Order: sequence, then C-alpha cells, then structure tokens
Amino acid sequence: MTEPQVTIVVVPREQFNKAQASLETIYAATSIPFELVYVDGNSPRPLRCYLARQAAAHGFTLRRTDRYLISNEARNLGLRQVRTKYVAFVDNDVFVQPGWLEALLRCAEETGAWVVGPLMCVDHGGTRVVHYTDAEIRIVEEMGRRRLHYVPQLSRGPLAEAPTLRRERCDLVKFYCVLVRTDVFDRVGPLDEGVRCFFEPADFALSIRAAGGSVFFEPAAIATHTLPPPLPFSDMPYFLLRWSNAWLRSTVRHFARKHGLSPDDPGLRSHWSWRSAHRRRLLPRFLWQLLRTRPMKYPAKAVDRILFDGLLEHTIVRPAERGRGDRSEPPSFVSLPPPIQAG
Repeated sequence: MTEPQVTIVVVPREQFNKAQASLETIYAATSIPFELVYVDGNSPRPLRCYLARQAAAHGFTLRRTDRYLISNEARNLGLRQVRTKYVAFVDNDVFVQPGWLEALLRCAEETGAWVVGPLMCVDHGGTRVVHYTDAEIRIVEEMGRRRLHYVPQLSRGPLAEAPTLRRERCDLVKFYCVLVRTDVFDRVGPLDEGVRCFFEPADFALSIRAAGGSVFFEPAAIATHTLPPPLPFSDMPYFLLRWSNAWLRSTVRHFARKHGLSPDDPGLRSHWSWRSAHRRRLLPRFLWQLLRTRPMKYPAKAVDRILFDGLLEHTIVRPAERGRGDRSEPPSFVSLPPPIQAG
C-alpha cells in the first residue's frame, strides 16, 4: 500500500452540529491514502462519543480538550501529530467533494506551491453557491501610513452556473480547507494563536509572502462551507465566543501591532459589520422582522448592543471565556513588519 503523503487535520470553526456529516464526507470523497488527526475542542457529549467510536473504527488520532479552542490553537495541536509531507486543514463544518485532496495534491506537486486552496462554496438552502476563490493581500504605504490591502475574489452565483475557472497563483486562500507543505512551518513558525478570529488566513498569507513562498488556487478541488442556522443551543457558547467583542478586539489589536498597522485601518475595521450580521443569523427571521418594524423598530445596532453585547455576553460568552481561562491579551512576541509594497 502506498504511504500517505497527506495528513488531514480537522478542527472546530464555529459550530459542532455539522461535524459528523463533515467527517463522513472526508472518508467518502477521498480515494488516496491519508492520515487523519481530529482535534475536538469541548464538543457536546453526543459528538464526543461519536468521535471516539469513529477513531476506534478508522484508526485516526483523536485529540480532545475540555475547553473551547481558538482555530489556530487547534491547528497547532493537530500539526504536532503530522509526519507526512503535506497537511490539509479542514474545518469541522466543511463538506468536501470527490477528488478534492487528489486535486490539491496534484497542484502542489506540479507547481511547487507552499499552499493550495480549493474552490469554496457555501450551502444556501441546498444550493451550492460559489463563495470564495482567492484574494489579494499585502501591506502598502500611502501618505506615510501602512495600510492593509485586502481584495477577496467573491461570487454569489450557483456553482452549476459558474464560469470556467483555472488554476492560478494568488496571495491568500482561506482556512476552511487548505493544503500546506508541512516543512513550511519550519520556515515561518507555528500559526499565531494571538489571532483568535477573522485574520488567521491573512496573517498566514503575509507570513508566506514574507518568506518568499507561493500560494495557488485550484478549482478542480471543491469544498462547501455550511452556515448556521440551524444552531442548537449546545453550540451557542462556542459560536458566540468565537465572534465575541473580546476575541475580535484582541485579534485586531494583536494583528495591527504585529504588522505595523493602525487598529483603525479600514481593512481591519470592516470586519465588525460582518461579525454583527453573522451573529444575527441566530435570530429567527420572524423575530428579526418584528424587532425592526413598528411599534418596536429597533435599529440593528440596538439589537446588537442589547441582545448580543448585553444579555448573551453576560449569560453565555463570559462563562465560556472563564472555561478557557482566557487572558485579556495574547502572549507577547517580537516580530518585524513584512516588507512594504508601493500602493
């Protein structure tokens, strides 16, 4: 039997209720040999028991913690178990399509890429919609100030109607599903656990760019990211912690300081509105419409402040933070800003 070239590392992203179906697609859609490391950060008991059974049945490595994990923290835990030439990180709410790993591996071998990402879709009511291909990212200087230049290539059309896409070099691919040469981490170090949300792919891409590595987009590999709702109550603490003010503020400060940016940089500030809209996905549509119409007519910011930053922050997020033993700031570090490119 051919020795595996790839270890798949599955990590939690924002929810647990899609994890069983996600794992099943990995085994059903992957025909080449692979190792698998599953990192489970404080999942609900039914999933915990399911993963233990599957680890025994398939012989994969299961690493569990009894606290919620930052995604980069989970990836680093899994990475320590990797002995193969490549590592494929997959979020636990992503469904991969047949041939996904073969296509990513083929691209890496043929191009010498350090990092390869697939065509990412998102599930909208059973329809796969093209969500993300690649992005431009770099640090530029304008009028004496460093600025984050980040331009994602997004699409909202159904996959069946998508134009023909081709393999191409790019700056950044997302961590939903990504293949990386394992020795890259000997060159750039482990993933930064001070980046708690949003900017994990941006931070990694800037590290790859500074080290002279290459990133490729491979459309022959397809994966689908799933969004809440539904989100069972047992998943709410982790979801709300990941998208909490504490984690986002900490991440923005850390990322800005590390890369020599202002915390008010437009490329950083824009994520607040996306985060707020994403949290509101938890509200039933009828309730959201009721809150926004007369006689209540609450503006969106008021709903965020009263419900998410008030009630849910005190009752769900803070207990989840205490369970992690979080400090207000990530560990200190010494880092040189990446090279500046002309704007």
